[in-house]
Amino acid sequence: MGACAAHLPHIACWTRLMALGWRSSLVILAALAWATTTGPLKPFRQALFTVEPPQRILVLGGDLDRERVGLRLAQQLELPLLVSGGSNPEYAQWLLRDAGMDQSRVVLDYRAKDTFTNFTSLVDDLKRDGVSHVYLVTSEDHLPRAMTVGRLVAGSRGIRLTGVSVSCQPSCRKETFGKRLGDGIRALTWVITGQDLKPWALRNWPQGFPTP
Repeated sequence: MGACAAHLPHIACWTRLMALGWRSSLVILAALAWATTTGPLKPFRQALFTVEPPQRILVLGGDLDRERVGLRLAQQLELPLLVSGGSNPEYAQWLLRDAGMDQSRVVLDYRAKDTFTNFTSLVDDLKRDGVSHVYLVTSEDHLPRAMTVGRLVAGSRGIRLTGVSVSCQPSCRKETFGKRLGDGIRALTWVITGQDLKPWALRNWPQGFPTP
């Protein structure tokens, strides 16, 4: 600015700066347009604006009430049910039989070890099946963190999540912001690099990394 003021009249200097500002803005807007139409942000835009109704019900294991609510919802809406990291197979199958649920429309998946892997273990399967919108069923105290992780991981595959909260009263446990942030960073790292941050974090910062 000093060099500009020393050699140009004030108005001319301001005009040049404005022109530079507009050009920079146009470059940024063009980059954003590319990123959201053909670049790396395109799947997130697709997930955000999809008009497809939900095509699956995804239940995150960890509480039997989640499975019961997910099962009822699947029956009411006549949608396939996917349970990630739920109760043991014997109990889960008994629950399905007792409810009269067609077991051919249910997948019990046990690959996940925590909230992060609930999503990373499944999103490519869902994308391959053409799924673009999923009901996500989990406890009310877990839903904010699950949505943070899921919107990043599933969003990177163009899949939208709609949360379904299951009451956890009177045994709710409020999760810390640090736990939510840690899992969010872990999910973002996976989206960018395809690698899980947790092994490195556990080696270098074992006390600060969130547990499942």
